[in-house]
Amino acid sequence: MSRVVKMALDTGESPTVAAGYELFRSYRLSVAVGPEVASSPAHQACLLTIVNIARRALLGGVEVVGQLDVPLLIPFPGCSRLSEAVDLLAGRPAREVRPGVPNLILGDAEDAAGRGSPSLVVTFEDWRGGVIPASEGRRLGETTAIIPAAVLAGAIAVSEAFQHLRGNPMAGRRSVGLSLWSPEHRDWEDAPAGPVSIVLPSRLWLIGLGHLGQAYLWTLGLLPYRSPDDVELVLQDFDRLTPANDSTSLLTDSSSIGQPKTRAMARWAEDRGFRTRLVERVFPGGVAIADDEPRLALGGVDNPQARAAYEDAGFDCIIEAGLGAGPTEYLALRLHSFPASTTARAKWGDATASASVPHPRARAYDNLAASGMDECGLVRLASRTVGAPFVGAAAATLVIAEVLRRLNGGPSIEVIDMTLRDPAARSIVLASHAASRFNPGYTV
Repeated sequence: MSRVVKMALDTGESPTVAAGYELFRSYRLSVAVGPEVASSPAHQACLLTIVNIARRALLGGVEVVGQLDVPLLIPFPGCSRLSEAVDLLAGRPAREVRPGVPNLILGDAEDAAGRGSPSLVVTFEDWRGGVIPASEGRRLGETTAIIPAAVLAGAIAVSEAFQHLRGNPMAGRRSVGLSLWSPEHRDWEDAPAGPVSIVLPSRLWLIGLGHLGQAYLWTLGLLPYRSPDDVELVLQDFDRLTPANDSTSLLTDSSSIGQPKTRAMARWAEDRGFRTRLVERVFPGGVAIADDEPRLALGGVDNPQARAAYEDAGFDCIIEAGLGAGPTEYLALRLHSFPASTTARAKWGDATASASVPHPRARAYDNLAASGMDECGLVRLASRTVGAPFVGAAAATLVIAEVLRRLNGGPSIEVIDMTLRDPAARSIVLASHAASRFNPGYTV
């Protein structure tokens, strides 16, 4: 089932699976776009990120108001117009903003939200991205943003709308953002500007192709590579795509369900001109990298046994993220980079898999048992984590930005610990100078 809808079961607010889906189908989003989407790749990347995330988390759908019949300026195979890409991602064009639902404003568009509905300006500049209440009448410059900053702004925007609908009284009525160049800087709107003329990574090994792995690929696929065939990706996973992946994973849709993750993601990457190699086994699974293979890994697995083995395969650098679980902690995320002051083995080596997972004593589980689901099925459902696609998308921008900073002379970070419930209350550990001196291969 949907990993987003599952939170309504685990909190006890929905007594049945059907009621959970009905609740989330009542969640909708409107997006008003200005003329900037006709000429700005960053605005287009932000809009498509919003649409891609929102249709998975807000099952009532996302409507886009504005002129979308413009040339597509970012890589999106099969589409030449922005309207085609929005349609492919299940966004719906609309003549006017729907009253009574959260409204996002992208570019110079009118604030037409109804009374009582939050209206947020989605904004970005250089390496900064976030949202500002429309009532405050300001936004960033939005002229020289790197693509991950625009993706981050889109992820935060959907997060704020979602949290508002879920009852967070602050969400949708506050300024929320982050500088990907200086994430330790508390005032994201005035954080030091990072360079916008940058080189891009060319050789990466992705471990895990679910929620996080697909968010990494989404962000990489939007980067402005002049020669995409300079990019080599090793894609590692052993599993197949399931309907549950569609609720959190940005590159999964109904047409790919049942396919091996590696092969579905390879097709997606190759359509963008990237070169791929596939590893269809668990990690570590005896993997030891060869001299001609990428030595920078992006980790996106969720079990501690695999994470403990990150440094065993011979990579020179690993940058990974982990996401929170459960109906209250799903907004949490944490980035690690290795080598670090502590090893991956020391951090996760003592972790063991739980022998049993008792299912929550919520009404939905009691009703499933009463309807005939056996204990094995209940335990299996209970063991599946709650997740939201905007959390993985935000984490992915932090991971990709870590790679970009190291390639472009910026600071290196060992740990970022934060939650989208209160992004300002984050903890940052800077990496040592020695750990940051690494060239994984780059292009433009």
